[in-house]
Amino acid sequence: MWKVHLILITVNLIYGANYTIAKEVMPVHIKPYGFVLLRVLCAAVLFFIVHSLWVKEKVQRKDFLRLFLCAFFGVALNQLLFLKGLDLTTPINASLMMITAPISVLLIAVFSRVEKFTFEKLTGVLLAAGGAAVVIYWGKHFTLNSNSFLGDIFVLINASSYAVFLVLAKPLMGKYNALTIVKWVFMFGLIFVIPAGWNEFREIHWQMPFPAWLCVAYVVLGATFFAYLLNVSALNKVDPSLVGIYIYSQPVIASAIALAFGKDELTWVKVLASALIFSGVYLVSSSQKFEINLPRTQSFNRKP
Repeated sequence: MWKVHLILITVNLIYGANYTIAKEVMPVHIKPYGFVLLRVLCAAVLFFIVHSLWVKEKVQRKDFLRLFLCAFFGVALNQLLFLKGLDLTTPINASLMMITAPISVLLIAVFSRVEKFTFEKLTGVLLAAGGAAVVIYWGKHFTLNSNSFLGDIFVLINASSYAVFLVLAKPLMGKYNALTIVKWVFMFGLIFVIPAGWNEFREIHWQMPFPAWLCVAYVVLGATFFAYLLNVSALNKVDPSLVGIYIYSQPVIASAIALAFGKDELTWVKVLASALIFSGVYLVSSSQKFEINLPRTQSFNRKP
């Protein structure tokens, strides 16, 4: 389990920094939909190359529909709405909207019978949600006005779409290598994002300064290629609710980095919020130990 926790902390460290880094190039150098097409195209090519070199397996025809739906919710809708929403709102607002994602993951996973409902999971998600709201909101400026409202709604829908993706992808975990899944998800994702992002893709200012190119590389390689691959790898070992609840660690990780570089101060509010978040993670994680070997999870490993 400690390896899974390490993977999920790494993923959310990457995502936590992505809010600010992506804003450095949008919309001055790249507009949101053009950025989505760029990151999905580059990631699809990388996944295709790496998969061709390392993995030799074919997908059953009956699973292509699920992969297609994973691409729609996990790549197209998720990324198009996130970057467009982030362009219209602030990083603080976007972070608060993302608090709904783990709650959505738990609800969708339970109602679709991908995982069982337990009071430990519900308590853990609610505790962590409260801690994340405190650490994000405390001392920050959350705005709710006509200028940012549409962006907030986009990020809110993005959070729900990512929850659907995690639940849809779970049944594929025991059947296929993680590289196989993300390769097809991004290949299918191109079908959706090319029409949406083509016009803005052609308007990209390719003669960007070097720091802007570093930001682009971070979003494409870090927040897209490695983050998706690591998340899917973790999903192979645990239920979607544990993968989802780690979203709440993003503001804590961001604060820890700021403290390490002397850019922030440690306060009792942050200590309390961090305790709530990781108490919630512990409750959700502890429930996984009793469910990881249930027959319904083993059924995903059956070969046809």
